[in-house]
Amino acid sequence: MALRLVAWEATGACNLACVHCRATAKESPDPDELGTSEALRLVREVAETARISSVAAVGPVIFIISGGEPLLRPDIYEIARAASDAGLHTVLATNGTLLEPRTVGRLIEAGVRRVSVSLDGPDAAGHDEFRGSPGAFDRALRGLAEARRQGLSFQVNTTVSRRNFRRLPDILAKAVELGAATWDVFMLVPTGRGTAEAGLSGPEYERVLRWVAEAAETSPIEVKVTCGPHYSRVWRQRAARADRPSGRPGRPPSGCLAGDGFIFVSRTGDVCPCGYLPLVAGSVRERSLPEIYSTSPILLSLRDPAHLGGKCGRCEFVSFCRGCRARAYSLQGDYLAEEPLCLWRPRAVRGRAAGGADPA
Repeated sequence: MALRLVAWEATGACNLACVHCRATAKESPDPDELGTSEALRLVREVAETARISSVAAVGPVIFIISGGEPLLRPDIYEIARAASDAGLHTVLATNGTLLEPRTVGRLIEAGVRRVSVSLDGPDAAGHDEFRGSPGAFDRALRGLAEARRQGLSFQVNTTVSRRNFRRLPDILAKAVELGAATWDVFMLVPTGRGTAEAGLSGPEYERVLRWVAEAAETSPIEVKVTCGPHYSRVWRQRAARADRPSGRPGRPPSGCLAGDGFIFVSRTGDVCPCGYLPLVAGSVRERSLPEIYSTSPILLSLRDPAHLGGKCGRCEFVSFCRGCRARAYSLQGDYLAEEPLCLWRPRAVRGRAAGGADPA
């Protein structure tokens, strides 16, 4: 599949200590992180991979600069400018606490099209506990206000966990109030400091996805789901209902893109299918990104649904869902195993087993 999104983990350094941090970020950067020249070469290779994979048919590649906290890298503006000049749609994921007036201005000058800021609670009590830093909520809100003042588009990201899933309506309302363009709901994957115990059960997960599908129809801003691929099934089931209230259905959501349109490049240059699936397909310090993307056995296996095991491999929704490959790996040790938190029983499975009600 054509390359559509690349996430680059610019650094492992961060000024916060979030309880669910995928990167297990700390105060100082790793000594072997990609240097400026290596990062600039990566940008060129992302653009080359996009050209080779004929991404022009679907628009420019989205280049996500993440961390850690990427704004702690002094060269981040130079790298962002290079990505923008290479024709990439450059965005930056930040915790928002460092979005001072000069910082926002420099991001705009570097061609950054949007920033994403995580809010994991609608108020300081919920967010600061999640982020491990008193005052993080207020500083993030000041940063978002500055982005809005200078005209830098932003979205709000929320990682759904046992701590906050009952407050999602309030978080959406806060995102709308702040002027976000999009609210992106991240379903927690047990990676880094995020644990399986912090995540939702299968039934809770299903209820959250159904609520999000309903909220997306009436929200004044775009609502998306990340790392919740069976949202693509829930969304389509809801859209097909004759009694569904009239609303704005939006675009059909994608399922798991890990390795198939999306790749993650770590702070040390390892290429993985996604940031939550720590299987190394190659290193940009050893091989070119176009070669890794087109030849890696791991990435190639993820592009063929026929390789999926369990009920995912027999599901009628497999062509656009595929289940979360990272969650399968984390909880079952096999990245091609069935999605462990999906309640749906495919028709092929129902045909061989009597009894049991379907959840949707």
